[in-house]
Amino acid sequence: MKMFGIRPTMKKTSNSAATPLPRNGSAAKQSRSKQPSLLRDSAHSSRKKTDGLHKQKSSIVPVKSSTVSVKSSTVSVKKSSPAKSTSMREVEDGPKQQSAPELHLYEQIAEEIRTQIEHRVLQPGNRLPSVRKLSRQKGVSISTVLQAYMNLEDVGIIEARPQSGYYVRQQFRNMPPEPSIQRFAPKPKPVKNVVTLVEDLINTYQYSDFVPLGAAMPAPDLLPITKISKLYASLARSEMHKIARYEHPTGNVELRRQIVLRAMDWGGLFAPDDVITTGAATEALTLCLRAVAGEGDTIAVESPCYFGILRVIEGLGMKALEIPTDPKSGISLESLEPVMRKRQVKALVVVANFSNPLGCCMPDENKARLAALAAEYEIPIIEDDVYGEIYFSVKRPRPLKAFDDAGWVMLCDSFSKTVSPGLRVGYTIPGRFYENVYRLKIASTLASPTLPQLVMAKFLQTGGYEHQMRALRKAFSVQIQKTITAVGEYFPEGTKVTRPTGGFVVWVECPAKLDAITLHGEAMREKISIAPGPAFSKTEQYNHFIRLNCGYPWTDRLDDAVRTLGRLAAELCR
Repeated sequence: MKMFGIRPTMKKTSNSAATPLPRNGSAAKQSRSKQPSLLRDSAHSSRKKTDGLHKQKSSIVPVKSSTVSVKSSTVSVKKSSPAKSTSMREVEDGPKQQSAPELHLYEQIAEEIRTQIEHRVLQPGNRLPSVRKLSRQKGVSISTVLQAYMNLEDVGIIEARPQSGYYVRQQFRNMPPEPSIQRFAPKPKPVKNVVTLVEDLINTYQYSDFVPLGAAMPAPDLLPITKISKLYASLARSEMHKIARYEHPTGNVELRRQIVLRAMDWGGLFAPDDVITTGAATEALTLCLRAVAGEGDTIAVESPCYFGILRVIEGLGMKALEIPTDPKSGISLESLEPVMRKRQVKALVVVANFSNPLGCCMPDENKARLAALAAEYEIPIIEDDVYGEIYFSVKRPRPLKAFDDAGWVMLCDSFSKTVSPGLRVGYTIPGRFYENVYRLKIASTLASPTLPQLVMAKFLQTGGYEHQMRALRKAFSVQIQKTITAVGEYFPEGTKVTRPTGGFVVWVECPAKLDAITLHGEAMREKISIAPGPAFSKTEQYNHFIRLNCGYPWTDRLDDAVRTLGRLAAELCR
């Protein structure tokens, strides 16, 4: 039976639902070969874009003293070479995704400037070369330089001043130190009472009189609600015949096509047949966990871990094994590898890009090593990449899935943090466990609602998503910096705060005397919502930690709320 361009390859399994069915090898060829034109057209489009890049000089001529020279000694700007074409045999045999997509010319220029700012070669307040001057120095077009500057401006690294030019954005003062990794011996524990701990966060999010520093949600004003509403109204009229019937269990084919096209930006080569749409990331995580583990099984997680993941594990009757996680480089592979080698866990759930609450991003070499460990020990990894698009650097960090050659990584994502929480549109690319997830999807919800998928597909198709993400990254970058600065100014001495390079939450380590649950209660009386550290772990490592949401534009109201939190924290530390 073939429906909506999908022909699932159904295979019978003799034992549990966790039995892996090959999706990235020869058994996947039938599915992927159904849609060769999409991948050929996309590869051809990529070649055309790359072939059109200007040639690049190897160095930059110093400019006059009125501006600061953008030197080329830190990061060399390489000549772009045409992208290699992708053969259907390569696609059929599975995604060969170890090499990173080459940076476009404007991205190379932007990355060089960003690196020099990071290394303090370019100081806050320094004026950058004019667009025309840098264009001459680099031997590129004015539009290429403009695109590089706009890229840096979008993520809050530089700023444009009317009638003056581009400047390195001033850094905020009073930046507190950063927390370090919390080391402990991993022990599996039942996950209990997580729902109780987060009830206040869910409830207070609904009330406008509470300052929203608790739930990790973006401000409605930062979301494209007007555009989404118009698309809803238009598609409800024009696609009535589709709304009148069930969507296919794998999801709307155009939405899956758009997801596949976007994955090509980070080197992912998939067919729409590899994608299953879900009711946001929560359903994707739930389906993937159920596909590879059962009640009583142990799941490895980061520590601290997003309480939504712990809540899903709790609901499925599983146990969590927390692995120490570094605030900068992510989950400790030194602690995780022995656990995987001894087969102490059925699966791992990880947020490789800008984890919640730490905001850390795993280096590519760690991602490659983790993907290799999963294949070596045959332990599935469920990757939550909901923050992957909210990055403050020049290029999107690749997900762990980009390093997965054997199909052991099950990618989960949604548009709730970037477009609309109310749409509840997500998806999973479950690799070799596709058939298990597909069956569970049919057994649980049969299909996701049609209209939200149509709306999201159209939004992606018309280019609205790219414009939305540029504005969102810039806003979140500034809001995080202001939150960190305010914590440094108002909280008691000894407080530490993470420095996330993406996402929109910060993790605050208060002095050890402070009890986060008590601070949470005191803050609630002041109509301020925060997320206490114990909600993110079943250990006692984070009793003096809190997470703050940076999803709202900075206002006097937010500043007053952080000041109040600092006063309460100081009183509790006496």
